[in-house]
Amino acid sequence: MKVVAAAATDIGRVREGNEDSYLSDPPLFAVADGMGGHRGGEVASHLALDTLERLFRKGRGVLAEQIQEANRVVFERAQLDRKVAGMGTTLTAASFADGTLRLAHVGDSRAYLLREGTIQVLTEDHTLVHRMVEKGEITEAEADVHPYRSVLTRAVGVDPAVHVDEATVEIVQGDRVLLCSDGLHGMITDDEIAGILAAESDPNRAAEDLIEAANRAGGVDNITVVVLDFVEGDEDPLAQATAAKAREVGPRPRRSRGRGKRVALSLSIAAAVTLVALIGLRVWLDAQWYVGVSDGRVAVYNGIPAEVLWFRLHHVSVVTDVRANDAQHLAPWAGIADGIPANSRVEADHIVERITKDVRSAAKSAAGGGGQGTGSGA
Repeated sequence: MKVVAAAATDIGRVREGNEDSYLSDPPLFAVADGMGGHRGGEVASHLALDTLERLFRKGRGVLAEQIQEANRVVFERAQLDRKVAGMGTTLTAASFADGTLRLAHVGDSRAYLLREGTIQVLTEDHTLVHRMVEKGEITEAEADVHPYRSVLTRAVGVDPAVHVDEATVEIVQGDRVLLCSDGLHGMITDDEIAGILAAESDPNRAAEDLIEAANRAGGVDNITVVVLDFVEGDEDPLAQATAAKAREVGPRPRRSRGRGKRVALSLSIAAAVTLVALIGLRVWLDAQWYVGVSDGRVAVYNGIPAEVLWFRLHHVSVVTDVRANDAQHLAPWAGIADGIPANSRVEADHIVERITKDVRSAAKSAAGGGGQGTGSGA
């Protein structure tokens, strides 16, 4: 038995960028839905899948361990690069060998199995509303329209470590498996998904039909699908590892003569370079903006969140009424104390608007009996 795969992604009808990524490289398949703003979400989903694929091809550990390593890579990148601070991603991965499908999963992307016309969800959503449903606090119908339905309780790259759900499914010929981001299952029902998968035998057309249906329903998020058909035939073998290239070593540098004469010239050049650099730094800083914390409130800063010796490279432009502590409870804004970068003052103001909206939604949900999660899906 072998797998025939088709994959597709679409920006949807509302978003300005696509933060989803997918991997379709037999026998490994995956879907990742990034979060943390357009740049951060895109970086997180791509970086997570690149890491997963690299480790899988090297045979290092099982899927869950590979995703845990991807979590570490994304988290460390977010700590080092302020432009993507607070980023994270969902990740649902599947590998097929010897008639068995192995799944590893974090977040609210999903894996479905369609067998003889009946659909089954193979993964569990790591969301606040799913937890509330399990506790009997709300119904499934209420969860579908709950304002907190996109808040994640688990995501790749948000924390230093992450727990990964694992599952195995014994595949029979004729099975169809779907991996998808919440841009699909958040727009159409499981029954509608099953109907489309059952109606179209060609996996490429099925993938296109699923995306079209999600867009017809509103397309409020990026939509990504990977359709896997299990048919008669031999499994595709793993790709052979490429031979490592020999590292070239250049000639060692020679020692220069006339060291004393060069010192004065070097100092003069260094002073001139320093002056030019300082002027350039000032101009550059004036064009930098970020959203941070001032006196416990969300604030817009001009500059960058750093200091050199006793010089601060930033100053407060505006302090809002939003409490920073409320924003930090939501994963996209968890790194606000370290600064969330913006390309302009206008973009900084837009970030503040999104934070304000998210905090208000969280407060309304909490007042209605909900809790708070650790992340927000894209």
